[in-house]
Amino acid sequence: MREKREVSAGGIVYRRNHDSVEVALIRSRRRWGLPKGHLEPGETVQQAACREVFEETGLRGEVVDKLGEITYRFMNKWTEGKPVRVFKRVHFYLIRWTEGDVDGHDYEVDEARWFAIETALETLSYATEKKMMRRAQAYIEAELNKASERRTALNLPG
Repeated sequence: MREKREVSAGGIVYRRNHDSVEVALIRSRRRWGLPKGHLEPGETVQQAACREVFEETGLRGEVVDKLGEITYRFMNKWTEGKPVRVFKRVHFYLIRWTEGDVDGHDYEVDEARWFAIETALETLSYATEKKMMRRAQAYIEAELNKASERRTALNLPG
């Protein structure tokens, strides 16, 4: 059986919404997931993550950190009458929203929507993407705790 390796990149976009944090998910073919896609020629994985996030969600942001990678395999294309086993590695980044609207997503997805992180964890269709979301949640919570401690130390209002 023929084998093929693919590299993709994606991101978890988040924003503060009053006292909560929201993340953007996409729906495609009745499954909710994270925006991701293939690298274009000459593109870094981080550049691809930002481009794919924009294309699939309509959102732009600032990369905060790399969350990690997931790998999986699947049967995909048929070449010369034979199936191809694809080994895929997806690099994920945490991205702080700066501009854009989820209504600006492209034709590749059916819907893009903001969710509270806990709701996103329940909504995501794939266990590996839930793992990335938990990493993002831990990172964001740690950053919020640091900011709260700084405000407390300086006697600033929350």
